[in-house]
Amino acid sequence: MSQIFEKEEGKVIPITIIEAGPCFITQIKTKEKDGYFAIQIGFQKIEKTKKIKKSMKKKPFRWLKEYKMPVQNFLKSNENKENIEYKIEDIISLSSFEEGDFIKVTGISKGKGFQGGVKRWGFKGRNASHGVKHEARTIGSIGGRFPQRVVKGKKMPGRMGYDRVTVKNLKIIKIDKENNILAVKGALPGPRGTLLEIRG
Repeated sequence: MSQIFEKEEGKVIPITIIEAGPCFITQIKTKEKDGYFAIQIGFQKIEKTKKIKKSMKKKPFRWLKEYKMPVQNFLKSNENKENIEYKIEDIISLSSFEEGDFIKVTGISKGKGFQGGVKRWGFKGRNASHGVKHEARTIGSIGGRFPQRVVKGKKMPGRMGYDRVTVKNLKIIKIDKENNILAVKGALPGPRGTLLEIRG
């Protein structure tokens, strides 16, 4: 994350800098061949000089993502307003975004491991005195007389974080189309290097 200042009022705007693309179409799936319509996109091309696995020689990308879509989305319009089909190795860049647009970003949040009820759910915990011993952060009673079991969905200790999180209505502050860099207002899920899905 970083920050910039507004020119007019001089307010501080917190931003997150994203390396967004270029992405390449690596595969087009059709209903006749695969049973559904989808486009597979590759990101961060791996150099040929590095050692890569045999399975990655055909598609030398660090990340591969598939998007299902209806058949009408497979046609895009060019400058002459003629419908042409997507082709393999077509480039998806930041040309479809403009400064001031609102986007939603999806990513995997930071994993925090196994946590107790106080940190995971914000429980108060037990008293610090009056006979309470070694139970300051316990969750207390978890069941009742009926139905003689723990009800599903009970807030209890467990693994925290590492969830798929979507943040909506994020404003694009700056776009550097030459270097494929996007500056978005606010924070995004996950640590540095997390793969993000950006949608308009």
